[in-house]
Amino acid sequence: MPLKLIRRNKVWYVRGSVRGLSAYKSTKTGDRDIAEIIRIQTEKRLLDESIFGTKATKTFDEAVASYLENGGSLRFIDPLKRTLGSIKLHSLRQADLDTAARDIYPNTQPETRNRQCYTPFIAVWNHAVKNGWADVRLWQRPRRPKGTNVVRIASTRSGQRPVDYERAAQFVGDMSPAPAMLLTALFYTGLRPIEAFALKAGNVNLAARWLTIAASKTGEPRGVPLHSFLCEWLGPLVDRAASYEDGILFRTPRGEPYGAVQEGGGGLKSAIIGARRRSGIRDVSPYTGRHAVSTQLVINGVHPHIKDQILGHAADSMSRHYTNIPQAPLIAAIDTLHVPASWRALPWLAAPQEWWARLAEGTGKRTDLRK
Repeated sequence: MPLKLIRRNKVWYVRGSVRGLSAYKSTKTGDRDIAEIIRIQTEKRLLDESIFGTKATKTFDEAVASYLENGGSLRFIDPLKRTLGSIKLHSLRQADLDTAARDIYPNTQPETRNRQCYTPFIAVWNHAVKNGWADVRLWQRPRRPKGTNVVRIASTRSGQRPVDYERAAQFVGDMSPAPAMLLTALFYTGLRPIEAFALKAGNVNLAARWLTIAASKTGEPRGVPLHSFLCEWLGPLVDRAASYEDGILFRTPRGEPYGAVQEGGGGLKSAIIGARRRSGIRDVSPYTGRHAVSTQLVINGVHPHIKDQILGHAADSMSRHYTNIPQAPLIAAIDTLHVPASWRALPWLAAPQEWWARLAEGTGKRTDLRK
């Protein structure tokens, strides 16, 4: 039977079937004229689908919705939805994707467009292919131009380059104690921020100077050596984490776990912005610690394979299968990282439990506007 409009609670619904394909959905409007347009469009879509199949009717918007419902990442998806959402999948071409990438991310490097536009688009497309809504297609990603006469836009994004440890100590000194503890751990382990956010009390073995990462970026667990400097003050944090049901090690001044990075921000965003304002240092971000560890280990003459094992870039058969067993060569290597006197002089190191709820001067709720 053809589709009909049914009014319920001041909202019109479309109900019925077309050539065996049924529909029952809200038009999300109380205006009958608008609801009638939606009914006609829905009927046409079902008719096309019954004749030509789902590949002829599914839009990018519908593919995104299904992708997210099945656990896909929301990051970078919204700009794509706004640009390509109404286009049917079978109509999308390489030129559409290239134009969307240029419009959404103008004056950016190919790597940025690849990461923030092409990668999420292809993830959605592959999901549509699995559902039988689209054909397998090889999408061309942007390439970095080659040649000595190519002018490239210089990246000013922090976190892409290391900083020396004296500079890092100055920056950390201008943070509130709780985020300062987390950033200090990043500069002396080389962990990815998201790995540090997920650390639990059970992952830390201070006596053996070792911690384990349950799930890394590569999907495999790994072991990480602990610098002796971290072992001097991490004890109270481990004890506190064990008292919480979630067991999370690093927590905000309010005692809450740090959130994973979303939409370019994350749990450390406010702390980093505040420290930049107070210190005047603008080239430090959570990921800077990882670059600093990698660079300094090379400078210190650490073997490349040892360095890569610490950072999770490489693994031998032992480290892959026995992540909880400390490895002396990795512990010796991480201890080559220098700890500036200014870092050791930070007041919260002696008793972290007395400081982790405090805020840096000038941080907190504003009272100057009260009458």
